[in-house]
Amino acid sequence: MSIENLIKSFGKELPLGEMNTENLVMEALRDMVKDEIKSHLRKKLEENPELKTELKEAIELFIEAKLRETFAGIKLAKAGTKLGLSVVPDKMVEELTKEFSKVFEKELSSILEKSF
Repeated sequence: MSIENLIKSFGKELPLGEMNTENLVMEALRDMVKDEIKSHLRKKLEENPELKTELKEAIELFIEAKLRETFAGIKLAKAGTKLGLSVVPDKMVEELTKEFSKVFEKELSSILEKSF
């Protein structure tokens, strides 16, 4: 059996639909190019420790900014929930609070399970 036939038969077994040989070859070539670029960049960073440090600091700032953005989103959701509950009749607040808690607990549990 030729390599092309093996690849075609493998592609037919995938649940993602039919994959043709050309797509697989192009994807493999893209991965190879990415690997070469990564290798070249790593080499340049090893040659220039100052630039490596600068890049590391920039990445740390970027991650911190993304975490702050997430935290701000959580605070907005909390404030929005409080605002929404403030316009609800008192007799419904307790019921809605329980429902919100269930939803948030379920979502938070799901996120934590995926994280660990």
